[in-house]
Amino acid sequence: MDTKPDNSNSLDPDLVELLSLEEEPPARPAPGARRPAEPRDEDFGGEGGEGEPDFGTLFADEQAGAPSAAEGIDTTRKKFEPVRKFEEAAKPLFVDKNHYRAVLSGEGEAGQRVHEQVTKFMKATDPEEKSGYRGRLIAAFWELAASAAGRIGREIPMPKRLLLRYGVLSPSFLSAELRDMLCRIVWENHTGEPVHYVDEWLEKIARGQVRPSSTDEVKVSLRDTSQKMMDALEKRRGQRESEVTILRGKVAQLEDREKDLREQVDLLLRHETREDFGGLKACFSPSQKTACSAILDILRSLNSLDSQIASSYAALRDMDEDLESLVRKSEGITPSSTADPHAAAGEFPNIRQMAKLCVGRKGNHFPILLAQYVRPNIREVGTRENVIAEMSAVEALDPGLFLRTFKQQTTRIVPNVILVPSYGETGICWEPFEKFNRSTSRGRIAIPLYPAKSLRLAVIAALADLRWQVAKERAQYYWMEEGITGKYYQWFDEKKLRGDVREYFIRDYILWITMESQGMQKLDRDIRGIFWRLMPFPQETKDALKNRGFFYSELYKKDQNIAMSDGY
Repeated sequence: MDTKPDNSNSLDPDLVELLSLEEEPPARPAPGARRPAEPRDEDFGGEGGEGEPDFGTLFADEQAGAPSAAEGIDTTRKKFEPVRKFEEAAKPLFVDKNHYRAVLSGEGEAGQRVHEQVTKFMKATDPEEKSGYRGRLIAAFWELAASAAGRIGREIPMPKRLLLRYGVLSPSFLSAELRDMLCRIVWENHTGEPVHYVDEWLEKIARGQVRPSSTDEVKVSLRDTSQKMMDALEKRRGQRESEVTILRGKVAQLEDREKDLREQVDLLLRHETREDFGGLKACFSPSQKTACSAILDILRSLNSLDSQIASSYAALRDMDEDLESLVRKSEGITPSSTADPHAAAGEFPNIRQMAKLCVGRKGNHFPILLAQYVRPNIREVGTRENVIAEMSAVEALDPGLFLRTFKQQTTRIVPNVILVPSYGETGICWEPFEKFNRSTSRGRIAIPLYPAKSLRLAVIAALADLRWQVAKERAQYYWMEEGITGKYYQWFDEKKLRGDVREYFIRDYILWITMESQGMQKLDRDIRGIFWRLMPFPQETKDALKNRGFFYSELYKKDQNIAMSDGY
């Protein structure tokens, strides 16, 4: 006799629909199968049978494994490479019929609490009571995820990784179409771009490849001396990296000028002949005389560049000596000895805060992936490839988006992008650049994996926030007076508007990219002028807009007048 109770009448209607999916054969599918097998009903703690969780072993600790290899990222690219593959052959991610148990296994009280709250939430019928269980389930889920994050850096079972990456608690909460979609998302980072799923980001934190987003103040005080030593070492390395970037730029300029010199010399040495005097070389032609003047200018430029390059090499020698001294002093001090051994778990509260900011005050803060909240269309989800494609489209309209100038050297720096599994409405900028390297370090932005509205708008909002924060940090005390933040704030103040000026800027930037770039006039006239001058469209877009209205035509004419007056 089956002792499993029939709870169908007391379940939440939405969950009843989700949990009454078609059953599939329990056999393990072949690798690459497009529809993974369902977990057993016992995954959700049904009474009786082998599926009933044994909490004596279910929440026991697991042994650590070896960390995976570090990921190398190319930071020298001038633009995003076109995305050629948005999905791949389905991977068997959900073949474990005890998936739910594997998620909770070894997580102690955190896993037990989630199991209890899931059970109570499913059985509750009173709306007020269900709302209370929902809130407690949300808190319990984040506690479980934080506990699972502490396993990053060691061997972590696939169900726990799926919990961190996609927010999957149990495949039974997902429709067959949604499971199939998740299995087709490209798993590895083949793009070389700094776009990370949460589990990948936490692994970089655990390995010391990037600094945590915030530091526990108490633990810092306990290791104050060694931490200061490592901070000084990291700061000097950042300065050296900046100097090397500048040196590369100067060497590239030197090579360009040498190429110009070679062309001018070739022109100078190609004499015409005087056949009337037996084929003797003719005197310099007007173009050769011009080449003589150009050669003199190039030689002066080469002399200046040579001095700057020599100065950079001297500075690098000094930095290398300092680094060697710091390395000797820090012998025996490693990132693992100065950082929290559970660095990934320490970073996870920041991930939770990112998710909260992406969702907003009135959004859906339920952190568990449910079929009813997500359309199983892979192009509408914030996958790595989709986000890169959207960022590329924005950069094409705002070429200066990722450019940062330091010591007259401009470099393109794409921020670290963290794909947070939440039903967020907008992306956010967590920080514009690293603490000890403002010149060449990446910032950090967060994008919701399951956008409540539009992935494109979420990405543009995050990039707008990055634009604002980078400009504000560069202007520092004068952010209300200088640069784009100063111009925008002065307009904001003149209009006597209320609220957060940054939020106004983000809304206007979205209109600038989505509407104004197409010739649809949605912005205030003054704001259009500010953006046109300080965040200009590429020339081809300007050429197309000049015939789309009076305001664009006037802005275009002003550009021409400025270009004509540059020589005076």
